[in-house]
Amino acid sequence: MQYETERLLLKPTSTADADYILAVMNTPKWLKYIGDRKVYSREAAEQYIKDKMLPQYNRLGFSNNTVIRKSDGVKMGSCGLYDREGLEGVDIGFAFLPEYEGQGYAYEAAQKIISLARTDWNIQKISAITTKDNLPSQRLLEKLGLQSQGVTKLPGDAEELLLYELHLSSNEVK
Repeated sequence: MQYETERLLLKPTSTADADYILAVMNTPKWLKYIGDRKVYSREAAEQYIKDKMLPQYNRLGFSNNTVIRKSDGVKMGSCGLYDREGLEGVDIGFAFLPEYEGQGYAYEAAQKIISLARTDWNIQKISAITTKDNLPSQRLLEKLGLQSQGVTKLPGDAEELLLYELHLSSNEVK
């Protein structure tokens, strides 16, 4: 299933997106804020998609989406909902190649995902986590209507992360 916004197409990530996934997972910001997933080749990217993204999509009907600019078909970013161990509700996440940051694409894609969460997937609560030093991510989460809930730690990770939540049953999403 493919979704559309004014400027973007969002489609579930598939192995055909391996080159893009390889590129985004090795950007400085991904490595700093999300972490090194040891994806260093196209083959490793394909395997990561098969092992980490497709099973959730097949189980829940949503997962990572590749964000494509409609005007030229360029794969610019990722945005999706993730069933993450250690968090209540699903986790919204986004990552873009550096040359496409700061142009409102992440906000536009995340707004669409939040809308779909309510209308298509009947999700009541969206969570988000970010590192304490990732100010652009924090600003975007707040702009999307998520509210700070303090800090949390994921299982097996010592780092304290900022936790945000959005309760869809009580908030209007455009």
